[in-house]
Amino acid sequence: MKNKFRILKGIKIAAAVTFFAALFGFGTMYLWNWLVPALFHGPIISFCQAVGLLILSKILFGGFQCGMGRSGHCGRKSNHQQWKQRMEERIANMTPEEKEKFKNKCGGKFWMHGGSDKVSA
Repeated sequence: MKNKFRILKGIKIAAAVTFFAALFGFGTMYLWNWLVPALFHGPIISFCQAVGLLILSKILFGGFQCGMGRSGHCGRKSNHQQWKQRMEERIANMTPEEKEKFKNKCGGKFWMHGGSDKVSA
């Protein structure tokens, strides 16, 4: 039963990817053919050329992500990890009075998630 849902989910994802690729391809083609020939006397492009242009722009301007998920990409720390590290550094440099004030202001939320042993007042 689980495999049936996985296959169905895979088909839905493939259909969504195909739909959005076609949407962006046609959108790029129509925008290009509307603007570039009139403004710059450039060529009119086909759908396949528009998709190729999207892929080329992704390579040139977007790059490729090495990993998937929330753990960060290509060995870099994610934004959440960077934020957490900065907060731990700030709290470590606080005086005991500032830590207590911060703890009261946040309602103890930071200390609930395992931070109590690192930054207790």
